Formats: sequence, C-alpha cells, structure tokens
Amino acid sequence: MKKIKTIDAVGHVLCHDITQIIKDVKDGPVFKKGHVVREEDIEVLLSVGKDHLYIYEADESMLHENDAADILYNVCKNDYMKPTEVKEGKIEVIATEGGLLKVDIDRLQQINEIGEIIIATRHNNTVIKANDKLAGTRIIPLMIHKDKLEQVKAIHNEQPLLEIKPFHHFKVGVITTGNEVYYGRIKDTFTPVIKNKLAKYNLEINHHIIVNDDIEKIQAAISECRDLGMELIICTGGMSVDPDDLTPGAIKASGAEILTYGAPVLPGAMFLLGYFEDKTPIVGLPGCVMYAKATSFDLMFPRILAKDTITKKEIAALGHGGLCLKCPVCTFPHCEFGKGS
Repeated sequence: MKKIKTIDAVGHVLCHDITQIIKDVKDGPVFKKGHVVREEDIEVLLSVGKDHLYIYEADESMLHENDAADILYNVCKNDYMKPTEVKEGKIEVIATEGGLLKVDIDRLQQINEIGEIIIATRHNNTVIKANDKLAGTRIIPLMIHKDKLEQVKAIHNEQPLLEIKPFHHFKVGVITTGNEVYYGRIKDTFTPVIKNKLAKYNLEINHHIIVNDDIEKIQAAISECRDLGMELIICTGGMSVDPDDLTPGAIKASGAEILTYGAPVLPGAMFLLGYFEDKTPIVGLPGCVMYAKATSFDLMFPRILAKDTITKKEIAALGHGGLCLKCPVCTFPHCEFGKGS
C-alpha cells in the first residue's frame, strides 16, 4: 500500500472505499476498493476531501480482479452465451439460446484447484433456456498473480469449458406394442404421456403405429417409420424380460446397434437405446414412463434431442444419483435425481 497525491492517482487502484456524504442525498461509497482511478474521478475525490489516496503499488506481475475476471469469462464462453457486466472481480455467463448445457468437468476442476480463482457452473447435461445463468466466475483477491491466469489459459487451450447444444426438431415416430391395446381391450394411455413429453421440446408425433405382440410386426413397424423418414423412433410396451415381451428383440432385429438395454436408474431400469447406421436413434420405453414423473427416459431424452454422444460409461455412471425418491410433490428437474456428482 502506498500514499500518493490524488492528482497523481490516475490509473492506480484504490485500497479502500471512498465515502461521499451529501446531506439528504447520499451517504455511502462513491468509489469502492479496487476501483481504478480515472481522470474524471479526480475532481470528485478532491470534493470529498481526499488530497491523498492509498493505492496498490504498481506490479507488472499482478492483474486487477476485473481484468482477471474477463479472462475467466473467455475461458467459459462459447456460442449462444453472453457475459454480465464485470463487478468486483465477478462475471456471470448467461445463455442466449436454449438447449443442453455441456460442462468439461475435468478441466473445470483443474482450474478450481489453482487457488484464488473460482468458476461455478450448472450441472453437466442441464436443460437450459435463453437468459438462464450458466456459470459464475470470481477472483478472490483484489490483485492476482498473472502466473495463475497463465495456468488457466494453458488448461483452456482454446477449448471453452461450456457448450450449449441446441435441440433438434426431430420427426418422431411412435410404435405402441401390446395385444391389450391392439385389440382394444384397454385404452392406450402411454401415447398421451409421450405427446406431453415431446411438447415440452416443441415436438409432436409425426407417425403412430399400434401393433400386437408379434416380433415381425414390430420389426415391420420400425421399418415403416424408417421409410417415412422418422428421425427418432420411440417404442412403448413389451420391454421387460418376460417371454412375451418382444420389443427389445424386434429393435435388435431391425438393424439397430443397441447401446444399452438396461440403465442403473430407478424408475426406468428397462430403458433401451440404440442407433441405426445413419445415427437415427431408437428407444424402448419401460412401462414406468407411463406413470412415473421422472425416469431414465427423462434423463436421456434431452441428450438424444441435442445429438449428444452418449457412452456406456456415462449410462453406468447414472447409478450415482439415479434413485428417484418419489417425493409427494415432484420437483424434477430441480432435485437430486440424475445429478450424480
């Protein structure tokens, strides 16, 4: 800390708040600690009786908190994002479009381990809307060593920590299986649930087929959806391991490569996800999707719509946090279900 004449303070950083008192008008800081003095500030400082100021001594090895915060924003930012105004070493990252938020968790942790620097984000694979807050950044001290920001830049390596993947407007084919529905013995209550889930993403059912429990007819229905250009195929019913539940076998026989049949999520353990050679996804939905508020399908559906690459390892990782507590009032997705760590 160094004492200098106020008239010589332009470009220097204040060590403390400067208070201005104007009777019946103002009683508080006119400049805050960390403020960089400008030419136009000198008259104001003199008017509050500050002929001398205490400032941080210039040090080429240090960065002001606001300059460092700009660097942190640039580390995070990607398409469809904007910053808030930098203030006291803080910048927040705001979405300009909706979609699926992807966070590079490993590199995020590396940066947060440096010290005196924080980046706090939403969970990876969060569904976000325009104007949602994605992340907050903060420099802890008023001045920080440039070396630490060089470490941040090295970890960044021109690859943003955050990404928003927009949702695609798929043409959706739905295949309802089951003798009980096909022969009219019960009402189809599954399809309305699918319609509601699709509507949340501005999608609709473009082709719907009801077939009985016949593996060849289910397979033919899948082929029909493919021939009609459906870009996402959803099969409901017949997903358990009972001998007369034939949907998984029909999906496999249709030529799709099965990524998973089964997920460590309750409810929704019998979830199936596969892809055809042209990357068209096909899913098999267990019966619980019809009545449970949130299932494995709700966890995976946004990623499918964003054309996000899903791995078997990621599906296995759903087991941590994959237990729904079936709360009396469901608050999903604003709960711990599917969040992991």
